[in-house]
Amino acid sequence: MNDLTASARRGARVADFVCEKQPATGSRGVVVTNHPLASAAGSEILLAGGNAIDAAVASLFALTVVEPMMVGALGGGVAHLRLADGRHVIIDGLSTAPGRARGDMYETLSTELATYRDTRDRKNLVGPLSAATPGALAGWCAALKQYGTAPLADVIAPAIRLAEKGFIITPYLSACVADCAADLARDPGLAALFLPGGAPIQAGARLRQPDYAASLRLIADRGAEALYGGPLGSALADFMAAHGGLIDADDLAAYRIVEREAVRGTYRGFEILGPPPPSSSGVHIAQMLNILEGYDVAGMGFGSADAIHLLAEALKIAFADRAVATADPAFVHVPVEKLISKAYAAERRARIDMTRAQSWGPGLTSAESQNTTHVTVADSFGNVVASTQTINGLFGACVQIPGTGMIPNNYMYNFDPHPGFALSIEPGKRCFTSMAPMMALRGGRIAYALGLPGALRIFPSAMQALVNLIDHGMSAQEAVEAPRVWTEGGPLELEPAIPDAVAQELAARGHSIARSPRIAGGMSAIAFNEDGSMTGAACWRADGTPVAIAGGLARPGVTFNI
Repeated sequence: MNDLTASARRGARVADFVCEKQPATGSRGVVVTNHPLASAAGSEILLAGGNAIDAAVASLFALTVVEPMMVGALGGGVAHLRLADGRHVIIDGLSTAPGRARGDMYETLSTELATYRDTRDRKNLVGPLSAATPGALAGWCAALKQYGTAPLADVIAPAIRLAEKGFIITPYLSACVADCAADLARDPGLAALFLPGGAPIQAGARLRQPDYAASLRLIADRGAEALYGGPLGSALADFMAAHGGLIDADDLAAYRIVEREAVRGTYRGFEILGPPPPSSSGVHIAQMLNILEGYDVAGMGFGSADAIHLLAEALKIAFADRAVATADPAFVHVPVEKLISKAYAAERRARIDMTRAQSWGPGLTSAESQNTTHVTVADSFGNVVASTQTINGLFGACVQIPGTGMIPNNYMYNFDPHPGFALSIEPGKRCFTSMAPMMALRGGRIAYALGLPGALRIFPSAMQALVNLIDHGMSAQEAVEAPRVWTEGGPLELEPAIPDAVAQELAARGHSIARSPRIAGGMSAIAFNEDGSMTGAACWRADGTPVAIAGGLARPGVTFNI
C-alpha cells in the first residue's frame, strides 16, 4: 500500500504525535542511514550504477568514520538481503568469543537482574578483555563479493574521503563523546581525537582521522585479508597480547561468517521475515505477532490502554521465552518451529488477562548495548538490504589500536559472565543479539524493510513498527516516529507522547509505569508503493536521513539538434 492509502486507512489514534522529519520518495533507489553523510555515500554508489548491496556496504564503511561510537570494522552485525530473484539471505557477521575465552574469565558481582552482567573493574565492558573476535569486516566484504557488483575500492572510496578530509561533528556525536569522556581519556589515541584539550569535541568542529584513512586504504587494496591474516590483524593481535586481551592471529584466521535462512511468519496476510538465532528478532517478532493476531488491534486504536496493555503482555511473554530459548544454535538447541507456531501462540494468548498485568515465566523448558546503527537500502533492480551493525557499547572497548584508527568492540559484555548457562562464554561462541533487520511481504512482493539500534529494545520496537504499518495503517514516516513502549517484565516504559490518562489506566491494571524520553534508537524504513516507487523514512531519535533517487537517463535515441 502507498503512503496516501495508509493515511486514509488510519484508525483511531489515542496517542497523538506529529512527525518531526519528512520522508523521501523515489523510483530508482532509496538509502536510509543514521547519518546524512553515510546516506550520501550509499546514494553515490547507486547513482554510479551499483546495486543495493554495494550501496549498503558503502554506507556502513562511511558510518565507521562519521559514527565511530556506534560501528566499526572491528565490530559485528547481521545483514538481511532480499535479492532481485526473490531469495532472502541472512549474513551473520556477529562477533565470537576468542579461543582462549572461558566461562569464568570474569569475577562476577551480582545475580540480580539489573546488575547481573557487572564484573570486577568492568573488564567485560571496557578495555581489551571486553573485545570479541570481530566479524563485521568479513561480513561486509563477503556480501559485496557474493551479491554486489562494484569493486571494493569504489565502495570504500567515500569513507576514505571522509576520513582524510574530515567531517563536521554533529551535536549527537558530541553528546556521545561527553557521555563516556572518562573512559575515552584513558586511551591516548581516542583522547587525542575526541577530547582535544581535555574536553569533548564540540559540535561544528571538523574531525579528521588520517590513521583510519590509511587502514581503509589497506582494506580497499587487500579486502578482508587486511584484517584476517594481514597487517591490521597483526596490529590488533599485538595490542591484545600487550594489554591483556584474548584475540590472537588464530582467532582471526578461524573466523567465518554464516549464511542463514530467514525465519518466516505470517500476520494478517503479510509474510514477516527476519534473522534466526542467535538473533532474537525473527523468532520473537513472529511469536508476538501470532499472539496479537487473535485480537482486533486496529479496533483498539493506536496508543490506547488496551493496545498498550496487550503489547506489554506480548513483550513479557517473548522475553520470558527468549531467556531460555535464544542463543547460538551451534551451542544451544533453539526450538524455532515451536516458538513461531500459531498453536504455541494460542497457548500463551489464552493466559492473557486484558484487565490486569501479569508476571510471565517461559512456556518452554530448557543486556546488550544500545549503541548500534542500521541501514536500509533498496535499488531499482529489486534488491533490498536491511543491516544492523555495532561495536556494542559507545566507542566499543574504549581503546584504539595504535596506528590504525580502529576501535575494537566490547561484545564480550553480551555474554552471561556467570559460567554454566545457555548464554555463558564458550570459545568460538557467537554473541546473541536483538538486532532486527526485518522485511514484510504481501502477495510475494516486498512491502516494507526496516530496522534500528537499541539493544534489548530493538526487536520490540521493530514489532511495534510493523503493527503500526499493518494494523494502524500508518505511513512509513508515522510508523518510525510513533511513540514506543517497552518492558521485559519489570517497569513498563512509555515515551512522552503516550497521554497521562492512558498511563494512569495502565497503572490501574497493575503495570509499573516509567516514563522514558526515548525507547531504542533511530529507526530507518522503506515502504514499497503500489506505483513502483519507494519511500524512505528516518525518525527523530538519531541523525537519520533518507535519500531517494528518481529521474534517470535520457530516452533512447534522443539527440541534441541545433
